[in-house]
Amino acid sequence: MPLEVLRPHEQIISSKVDQLLRMTNRWNAYTKPLLIDRVTGTILDGHHRYHVAQRLSLKCVPCVLIDYLDDDSIELDVWPNCGRDSISKNEVIDAAMSGELLHPKTSRHRLSDHLPPIAVPLSRLSLSASKED
Repeated sequence: MPLEVLRPHEQIISSKVDQLLRMTNRWNAYTKPLLIDRVTGTILDGHHRYHVAQRLSLKCVPCVLIDYLDDDSIELDVWPNCGRDSISKNEVIDAAMSGELLHPKTSRHRLSDHLPPIAVPLSRLSLSASKED
């Protein structure tokens, strides 16, 4: 998916982006897709991978699209010690749409199916997401 359609809902930890950037360059590929709400483009899992893509000036990133609000198999919880007792899917979407990002590692999404391992070369991600462009 093109980077410009994706919407973060959480802030990131810069040192984690730095570390992931080094690993991504070493692999010369993305090895895990981002989890994205199909309707709003909200990033549910993969904020640090999104920021790595920005630093590398990639045009797109590999994503798995889900119907977040309608899919009961997507479990949402908060990370321990995040300062919150709970969070709703609507709060996640609201944060992304408003641009008022939550603190890093606030929401924790779990899928019944794990995200597949992948190996999408950085050279492919530097091209447009659309084959027509």
